[in-house]
Amino acid sequence: MITWRELGLQELGMSNIDRILRNLPVESLIEDSILKKETKMGMNGAVMVDTGRYTGRSPKDKYFVSENTSKDNIWWGSVNQKIDTETFDYLYKNVISYYNHADDSNTYIFDGFAGADPDYRISVRIIAKKAWQVLFAQNMFIRPTAEELKDFTPDFTIINASEVSNERYEKHKMNSDTFICFNLEKRVCIIGGTEYGGEIKKGIFSVLNYMLPLRGVLSMHCSSNVDLNGENPALFFGLSGTGKTTLSTDPNRPLIGDDEHGWSDNGIFNFEGGCYAKVINLDQEAEPDIYNAIRHGALLENVVFDERTRVVDFTDSSKTENTRVSYPLEFIENSLCAQGLSSMTGHPKTIIFLACDAYGVLPPISKLTNDQAMYYFISGYTAKVAGTERGITEPQATFSPCFGGPFLTLHPLKYADLLKEKIIKHDSKVYLVNTGWIGGSATEGAKRISIQNTRAMITAILDGSIENAEFETLPLLNLSVPLTLKGVKSEILNPRKAWDDPEEYDKMLSHLAKLITENFKKYGLAVKHLETAGPKLSK
Repeated sequence: MITWRELGLQELGMSNIDRILRNLPVESLIEDSILKKETKMGMNGAVMVDTGRYTGRSPKDKYFVSENTSKDNIWWGSVNQKIDTETFDYLYKNVISYYNHADDSNTYIFDGFAGADPDYRISVRIIAKKAWQVLFAQNMFIRPTAEELKDFTPDFTIINASEVSNERYEKHKMNSDTFICFNLEKRVCIIGGTEYGGEIKKGIFSVLNYMLPLRGVLSMHCSSNVDLNGENPALFFGLSGTGKTTLSTDPNRPLIGDDEHGWSDNGIFNFEGGCYAKVINLDQEAEPDIYNAIRHGALLENVVFDERTRVVDFTDSSKTENTRVSYPLEFIENSLCAQGLSSMTGHPKTIIFLACDAYGVLPPISKLTNDQAMYYFISGYTAKVAGTERGITEPQATFSPCFGGPFLTLHPLKYADLLKEKIIKHDSKVYLVNTGWIGGSATEGAKRISIQNTRAMITAILDGSIENAEFETLPLLNLSVPLTLKGVKSEILNPRKAWDDPEEYDKMLSHLAKLITENFKKYGLAVKHLETAGPKLSK
């Protein structure tokens, strides 16, 4: 057992903690979580937890302290809300008091790293009163060696006090009694009022999104894989439902990581040591990697299960649509980590933006110029089929800057500038791939582009054969598309030709082009010089 003095916790104000359990083995964390009735044993030896009233992140309760070292850098707004020093100090005092006076004497700590590149990784410390929250952290971040633990000093600390709520939130002009508050000057984040594990994971991602770009490293919300020789890395960007996980999972291309990466002068590196996968409607045949990762050491969140057999019903969304599992990256057999290799590789020659266009007007594949890459990176577009609530039946456009808007701490242009700088320096090619509908909109009975066609397009990108194709430029969108491509039905490559009524296509195309253009304007004068890379609307 280690003491608060040895860990320097007095600097955080923690000086009355009797029992500190640091970097416990997985078995001990699981045992404690079960004995404390935090979790239950589940299928294949995984444990299961219910996260209480919140089964997802609370973006409206995320705040950054407005302080001198960071206030001029932060992209203030709905994603990064301001909180003053006095309010943070009040909440921090309550969190520390909770730890110093908690009836449960156990305090769990995970010390480890975010970032597989030793030159750019940060040391992270996660402090929690619940064993399962530290099991989650141990799954998601990079576990240190015994030698690395000896002289460990955290660069950033998250103190999870999910039992603490802010009863004065109205006085403090906050949105609820829940809070996720970052103080970048003190390099600490405090969490209260929510047990959801994703706040820990995405909290560190938000910090990396602040720290690394200021050092010239592009932080990215994307998946990544390499060829069997560990070369020719590819990046896959895409919002939920675009096929990012499916398309980056390839038996012939080992996985680097499935969610968060950095691009430094050394190459691509995974931020994480694990995966946090959705399991709603999980099918063993369709997604065997995720299914097989549900075993001893994995942590299932908010799933519905048979109380007697502990078998999970992955189709049951009565608790939440956001059912998840966290597990170490080595649980994915076809990953660099499972092969005993570092989750690092060289510079990517291929970057793929994925969009699921429910309007049915985006071409299945487009080659982007450098400025177009910046434009569509900042836009982060996809469109989904709307639900039937209140009679809404039309497709709904969704935009998330840099394909990771909720986690950006700097202006989107900062990340886009870094992207352009790196693709020019390393001669990387960028493509926009539409995994959505073709020949009509989703509400008109059209069909989605087949997975066979999409995989053939991805193959042509990765093996470079697309560069030998002849291209044409589509009007209005100004996108360059191939006339033919091996393994792909040529009639779908130009979406206008796939529609029975070209005039209806033109109307829908004009509608989408306006949506994309109007969305881009909200990023202000800083991105005005890129407007010419977007749709060419008539004035």
